[in-house]
Amino acid sequence: MSKVKSLADLRKMRDELQTKVSLREKSDNPEKLVQVKVSMATCGIASGAKEVMNHMIEEMDRQAIDAIVTQTGCMGFCHAEPTIEVTLPGNDPVVFGHVDNKKADEIIEKYVIRGELVDGIIPVNYETVKENKNE
Repeated sequence: MSKVKSLADLRKMRDELQTKVSLREKSDNPEKLVQVKVSMATCGIASGAKEVMNHMIEEMDRQAIDAIVTQTGCMGFCHAEPTIEVTLPGNDPVVFGHVDNKKADEIIEKYVIRGELVDGIIPVNYETVKENKNE
């Protein structure tokens, strides 16, 4: 931890700690918040996922959207990196591919705020096969 040399340093430390405490308090009931997971595996980072994550955090904060933005590992969509998974309260997760800052703004404005789907969704194209016990 750095030394406090001025009142400005102390205020900066306070703000950083309040942000961490806020994130912890929000995480008690994440199902009530918008959840954004940014794929930060090697291919995602190489494609710009870190910049997208920082942009999403700044925009959600700027627009006062109650959200948790976190990083995750590989989602298996290397061909579409950077990818993000967005879960609105009470809805199934939706994965978006080829997300840059412009696309992130569109996702926030249209999907997160208005609930409208936007281009770039990676569809779930598989179903779980259940074993038939009668056979």
